[in-house]
Amino acid sequence: MIKQLVGAALMAGVFAAPAFAEGDAEKGEKVFKKCKACHAVGDGAKNKVGPILNGIVGAPAGANADFKYSDALKTMAEGGLVWDAESLSAFLTKPKDFMDGTKMSFAGLRKEADVANVIAYLETFQ
Repeated sequence: MIKQLVGAALMAGVFAAPAFAEGDAEKGEKVFKKCKACHAVGDGAKNKVGPILNGIVGAPAGANADFKYSDALKTMAEGGLVWDAESLSAFLTKPKDFMDGTKMSFAGLRKEADVANVIAYLETFQ
């Protein structure tokens, strides 16, 4: 039953994601200011309320061993969730729709361009 729910959530998130386009990392840095209260990137980044996001693009969900993830994220990670552009796009657009039970309180980014730009910015921290 859990595997079916995880699979359905993954598929819903992928199909509900906005069309992904190449983003602008410089613009993404500005949009990322909305994320900085809970997340950090770059040299010396540390976990906050949310995990550090260095290397997040292309990483399996829940890969930061030093962070206590929600049960919802752990379940999706066990189901094989990888933070690729499509899954990040869906999550950043509406976190609670993508992952019911997430600890992330952020409502989401409304503009497709902002989502693409943040992902492009995060890709600079691989």
